[in-house]
Amino acid sequence: MTPEVAYLFSLDAVRERSSIVYNAAKEHRLNNFDFHEDKLNDVADYVTKIIERDFGPSNYDTIPPHGRWQHFEIGGHPRVTQLVQQWKHAALDAKECTRRLLDLFFVSVLLDAGAGDTWGFTEERTGERYGRSEGIAVASLYMFMQNDFSSSNGLVVDSEGLQAITAEKLGAGFQVSDGNQIVGLEPRAKLLKTLGQSLKSLPEIFGKEGRPGNLVDYLLNSVEGSKSLDVKILWDVLQKLLVPIWPKDRCSIGTGEDAIALGDAWRLKLFQGALDGPDAIQPFHKLTQWLTYSLMVPFVNQLEVQWTNTNLLTGLPEYRNGGLFVDKGVLTLKPSELTRGLNTPGASDGLPIFSQDDDVIIEWRAMTVKLLDILYEMILERLRKDDSTIYLSMAQVLEAGTWKAGRQIAAELRPATRSSPLLIASDGTLF
Repeated sequence: MTPEVAYLFSLDAVRERSSIVYNAAKEHRLNNFDFHEDKLNDVADYVTKIIERDFGPSNYDTIPPHGRWQHFEIGGHPRVTQLVQQWKHAALDAKECTRRLLDLFFVSVLLDAGAGDTWGFTEERTGERYGRSEGIAVASLYMFMQNDFSSSNGLVVDSEGLQAITAEKLGAGFQVSDGNQIVGLEPRAKLLKTLGQSLKSLPEIFGKEGRPGNLVDYLLNSVEGSKSLDVKILWDVLQKLLVPIWPKDRCSIGTGEDAIALGDAWRLKLFQGALDGPDAIQPFHKLTQWLTYSLMVPFVNQLEVQWTNTNLLTGLPEYRNGGLFVDKGVLTLKPSELTRGLNTPGASDGLPIFSQDDDVIIEWRAMTVKLLDILYEMILERLRKDDSTIYLSMAQVLEAGTWKAGRQIAAELRPATRSSPLLIASDGTLF
């Protein structure tokens, strides 16, 4: 792998390439959107008010970091918290509890791409129905507790169990039926099967059984007793594991057997002049970043480990964060692209639809990464107006601010579906 290609798998590349797109936006050179910078203050005010409403004026320190844990506890039910308590009562130590949480989070996050507007999971115990990301979280939790991802009877995930996953088994766990369809069931099952294969190929990290939770021991051994772990090390391990599992029909560099699949990285027309080389690619690695954010949490709350270089992670370029900027008028589709999206099969309720690799979606996501960086600073400035000591991490702003704001404004504008303002024809393995 050349240095130019290796760069595309880095977090630096995600942020640096998105800055190039942002600079083009300021010069009115975007191909698909018009950029209305003057609207950013409205967005910052809107998000700040949500954070203040839910956590002000003195509870900002209680905001959890953005991660999968909160999704499992939807409806005010502490499902995972109680599960960890049960494990501890059964005399499992903190390391094993953390291993099990990583087992669960791995599969749940990698299943967590768009579910569609109509699918839902009904929890038998509470009778409550959950859709979208939280529905997938709760469904995957119950599958985990039923050992659906394991080759043994223990509450673990392993390579053999993942390789045995079928679309039928996943569909049963997700309560899929003719009247309750989820987007991309077959690709999701295939993703888990290939994850199992990749885990098995890295026994030095995940053990001979290919258990995701063995990452706990690998990372702790790498720092020899230190209570500090580096996001860079975690990122490199995750990329090594996950790059081979992404669908092979996505963007790649090279040809034939030498082709390197890039995962969540895509050619962007704005980067013209090098369309066949690495310089034409805008990387995002959204699911890998979402997994990174999520895996960090158990290390902190179970093992009291702290993380360095967390600032390298970006805001997540997905439809809630990105939809916020469209719904608030910061980004507006150019008329020609709006017409094209409205005339594409699948468009509904006056909303345009585009494939996940369409230049519209890639440009939108690139702008989202940079705009989240800018918005983050604007929100901190507003929160500190009366108290200069207030500090929130990017992960906290994503959790209590932008992601929640994107969902809230979608509900305000489209109460029937709460969908993104731009519909995405996705395969269920992206975002």
